[in-house]
Amino acid sequence: MAGASQQASKTPDGSFVTEEQRRAADLRRATVSRQKQALQLQREHILSQRTSNSGRRAALEAALNQVEAQLAALEAAPGKP
Repeated sequence: MAGASQQASKTPDGSFVTEEQRRAADLRRATVSRQKQALQLQREHILSQRTSNSGRRAALEAALNQVEAQLAALEAAPGKP
């Protein structure tokens, strides 16, 4: 089985990666995708909140800004490991 994980495959840009490297990249992509989904759900939840309390509204705005900043950071660095 050790040989199976060391087989190289060609990427679309012509470089070679091992099966282990491909799986690690797939895992990173899946992790980032789950993080984005969780942040988008948090964003939707924050946007669905209704309040007339100014303190609560300020807290929701701050939370929304934080979630949107995290989403922007994930979008800005899609290829980073």
